[in-house]
Amino acid sequence: MTTAVLTRVRRLPRLRPGRLGATVAGTVLAVAVLACLLAPVLWPLDQSAIDLSQTRLAPSPAHPAGTDDLGRDVLLRSIYGLRVSLLVGVFAAVVAAVIGGAVGALAGTLGGWVDRILMRLVDTIAAMPHLLLGIFIVAMLRPSLGAVVLSVGLTHWLSTARIVRSELLSLRHRPFIDAAVSGGAGRMRVLTRHLLPHVLPRLALATTLMIPHAVWHETALSFLGLGLPPHLASLGNMINDGRGSLLAGAWWASLTPGLVLIVVTLALAALTAHWRDHLDPRVRAELQL
Repeated sequence: MTTAVLTRVRRLPRLRPGRLGATVAGTVLAVAVLACLLAPVLWPLDQSAIDLSQTRLAPSPAHPAGTDDLGRDVLLRSIYGLRVSLLVGVFAAVVAAVIGGAVGALAGTLGGWVDRILMRLVDTIAAMPHLLLGIFIVAMLRPSLGAVVLSVGLTHWLSTARIVRSELLSLRHRPFIDAAVSGGAGRMRVLTRHLLPHVLPRLALATTLMIPHAVWHETALSFLGLGLPPHLASLGNMINDGRGSLLAGAWWASLTPGLVLIVVTLALAALTAHWRDHLDPRVRAELQL
């Protein structure tokens, strides 16, 4: 009997460590996204609602993560803050991908002096601290969701441009490109029909890898008071607001949004890293952001 049980156990499919980590990360991310989608339907939140009779309540069944110094539920606001952070991260990553993809495509396709000028521009911007450059961009605009997206997008396109350029340079001298040129294909046709289809998977992967960086960047701006308006639920705003509650012993006001930020971004990074390794293990170092 024991031998039969052991035989059946051995026949069960086993998850490799990398696949197990990706499964856990995917589950965490799916739960987070589902909570963000269902929160406005199941638990509507008034961003300006204040209940001074419920201030700084410790975690309890009624408030699993406690309340802040204005009587607002910390867990519910953390979910809404995650919605904002993920929204900013996705849109900022798309903006950065469009800018970086266009710059990298021009540099890799045209080459010559265009390539040199664009790459020197990339090197010059890369020498500047991203956070300081983002602060400068936000300071020139009114605090809003669009300003934060623009700030993060304009400071995170450099790696994408380098990836697209290096990929195009490696493809330009492949035999199928020479055959297309010999057959009379123009530069634009070669780019759109032969080069871009090979670059798009890497571009999509680089964009996905950029989302956690964009989320952290938005959180840093909001924490410094330069991101979204203070009354909006944002992870950075909540962590900043919770600093005053720490002295009063209300540690949960900052801990909960901080944990949500760390867990979700690590899950997203682990999932995209698994996708990167599955796509091509040889380009791990190339796609590091």
